[in-house]
Amino acid sequence: MTRTAHSAIRFEGRPVWAEVSLRAIGHNLRMIRRAIGSKRKTLAIVKANAYGLGAVQVSKALARMGVEAFGVTCSQEGIELREAGIRRPIVLLTGFWPGEERRILKYKLTPTIARLGQLELLERAAAKDGTGKSRKKILFHLKIDSGMNRLGISPREIPAFVKELAACPHLQLGGTFTHFASSEDLRTKQNEQQEKVFSDALEKLRSAGVSPGIVHMANSGAICARPGTLADMVRPGAVLYGYHQGFEPSEVAAEVRQRMPLRPCLSLRSRIISLRDVAAGESVGYSARFTAERPSRIAVIAAGYADGVVRQRTNRGCVIIAGKLAPLVGAISMDLSMVDVTEVPSAAIGDIVTIYGRDGESSMEVDQVARQIGTVTSDLLCALGRRVPRFYLD
Repeated sequence: MTRTAHSAIRFEGRPVWAEVSLRAIGHNLRMIRRAIGSKRKTLAIVKANAYGLGAVQVSKALARMGVEAFGVTCSQEGIELREAGIRRPIVLLTGFWPGEERRILKYKLTPTIARLGQLELLERAAAKDGTGKSRKKILFHLKIDSGMNRLGISPREIPAFVKELAACPHLQLGGTFTHFASSEDLRTKQNEQQEKVFSDALEKLRSAGVSPGIVHMANSGAICARPGTLADMVRPGAVLYGYHQGFEPSEVAAEVRQRMPLRPCLSLRSRIISLRDVAAGESVGYSARFTAERPSRIAVIAAGYADGVVRQRTNRGCVIIAGKLAPLVGAISMDLSMVDVTEVPSAAIGDIVTIYGRDGESSMEVDQVARQIGTVTSDLLCALGRRVPRFYLD
């Protein structure tokens, strides 16, 4: 979007807003489909409000693009999508808490069994609901812990799972999956170890006469760099939104990025609301975290850590004003941030400030900032504040 086009966005309130490019998301989906082939399905990860981007609007767009299923964390997130009109399968990726079963059945969500005790809870709810008489069996997915040691049943629990499932006439295994701990680390052997553990677990299920259903294990990093893990369905998250998360700079990582060129979907922008001249030796902001070494021109922008400018950016990195990079200075506060615009002499109150995104020939993308401050892209996306209005651009 050009600087002129920014003015087309009208809203009342503080001058801070996010632009989410649905066109970029569509491009990234095409790149994913090109990588996985036409026979595999896509389960779009839209948990945590679609990584802060807006789950309802993003999911509606993805449904129009033909995405087969959606992945969320809990029943509350799934219900939000159902009430918004999403009718495709919605998988609750981290299992469910006792008491959620009725809502899961009512809204036709697909639960994950992440520990054995959940089977009995789901079967009891399904039996009480009348499933098997007037309705089809309840489909669920099974999570296998292949080495991350977080959620999922262990391979040694599979015989017990098979026995319990046989006692659950109202339930049917619709899918089996695992999660990689280090898919973006191109040096580690952990991924191959997890693949082996998961493959053995699938064989145990099949040998016991249980079909694993739809098999899926590839998250964003694996989709990009580990074609042997694509299975029946893939689970893109950050890559769907335009970010190669976590790959360390290397020739292999460069090749991955070239093979799957992505378009970042998020632009976060604000405006300059104050300008002041600061003499050499004077400090700026909380705790005097920045002291001017020269006479400086300091701009205040209407965005702070409650909006998505995380506090770790204190005195680190830049924003873009009038197409030029300008450094953040002083402590990031809840509602405001300061920028040294000494080298941007045209800067004026009301000028647009690009925190993430592109302006002219300059860009400052979320994954770039994540590398600067030592975190992951999704951490910064999820930091986007609730009070920041989102605008969806086709």
